[in-house]
Amino acid sequence: MAPLLLLFFLVTVPAFTVVNGNTMVSGTVFCDQCLDGRLSFFDYPLSGAKVAVTCNGTTPGITGEANSNWAGNWAVRFEGRPDLSGCEAKVVAAPAGCPAAVAQGRELSLVFDMFGMELYAVGPLFAQPIKPMRLCRHGKPSGAPPVFWPRPPVQTPAPPPPPPQMLPLLPPPNGKPAPVPFFEASACPFYKWMMPEYKCYWRVLQPEMPVALAFGPVAAGKYGTRMTLWQGLHGRGDLYQTLLREGITALLNSYHSATFLYPTLTVISDMNLALLGSQRQALTMALRFRRANSGFVSGHSFITCNFNACS
Repeated sequence: MAPLLLLFFLVTVPAFTVVNGNTMVSGTVFCDQCLDGRLSFFDYPLSGAKVAVTCNGTTPGITGEANSNWAGNWAVRFEGRPDLSGCEAKVVAAPAGCPAAVAQGRELSLVFDMFGMELYAVGPLFAQPIKPMRLCRHGKPSGAPPVFWPRPPVQTPAPPPPPPQMLPLLPPPNGKPAPVPFFEASACPFYKWMMPEYKCYWRVLQPEMPVALAFGPVAAGKYGTRMTLWQGLHGRGDLYQTLLREGITALLNSYHSATFLYPTLTVISDMNLALLGSQRQALTMALRFRRANSGFVSGHSFITCNFNACS
């Protein structure tokens, strides 16, 4: 057990090395294009929204603000380990194009408490446009899963500016330079991570690593302590097996490329929130991971998988 805890420390703790405090609250802001107050296929991560964390319960007076980045992600940091059990996060300002901040807040969920650090995750926050998009104007979207159309043959757009690096660049085990630059845009589906010719891209994570070690105790309770990442990539048919497959793929992509839609900590927190939520939330998260892994960015913009066959 000691080697597993040490490996968990080495994999997860470097993500916090840029944090000055001991507590962080993070989440994602979306533009709710259908005005239905929930995630749908048409919603997209919103950049430039202001999020406030306020506490009116056990620790009144503790507040913090942050702006969402290009991927819609935000993080508020606190010194020490304050009790945030009675706190909530909400959008207080939103940019043009999706300007209506939804005032309803969301409670914080503690997903990581180890080594003197705490990580709270927040469910999706929303801002809304003045009117719903045309495809949603005549009612809410149906409950049927969205269809993933074939990727249009468009030229790969220039990647947006990379977010601050939260994880160290680790070389492959053989000590050779990484096959591709860390800041090069890339998104690869699960089946490419399973191909033998691309095995050299498993650098930070290894196929035999337990799922419980990669995602934490909530995943351990759902999938057990023996299932490996490699086994999880074969999941299909069952909702939670599909969620695991796409979550593992998103985690691999986040370590592989700094410009992947979901940063590593967001993948872990969103995966845990999906496992703690309803089946609809799990399905929504699995579909969002799948869309990101397929290279979807926004609108008709896509990025490709930059794998080259390993020598």
